[in-house]
Amino acid sequence: MLVRCLYASRAAVPLVAPVIDSILEKSRMNNPRQGITGILCFFDDIFIQLLEGGRDEVCELFNAIIRDDRHLNVRMLSYEEISERRFGSWTMGQVNIAKVNPTLLLKYSEKAVLNPFGCSGRATMALLEELVATASIVSHGN
Repeated sequence: MLVRCLYASRAAVPLVAPVIDSILEKSRMNNPRQGITGILCFFDDIFIQLLEGGRDEVCELFNAIIRDDRHLNVRMLSYEEISERRFGSWTMGQVNIAKVNPTLLLKYSEKAVLNPFGCSGRATMALLEELVATASIVSHGN
């Protein structure tokens, strides 16, 4: 059974390039073995990540993220059973919100800032889908 899990968290340490690179490298190395695909969005100290895969694998990864001391305030925004993946060809995509037009952020939230803690999971998912549709992806591994 396939599921999709969307969550947000705050970084415990500043999101400098080596920290992001380490997270992405680990995801791209481990996720394919687990059948997990997804996308990671970050800005300042905020992470938004969407994970897709088998229920057990996604739940185990989400639980590991909750226990990971690099994350604070982990909040599940959405969890659902799915019939197909939206990010099936991605091991892990990366979106840098700093390079996104602020009007796109304003479309889905009260202000032109990334704040998944202050909007619905549905709005956050719609934002991620539009970022993919507008080719706002910095990189991804296949």
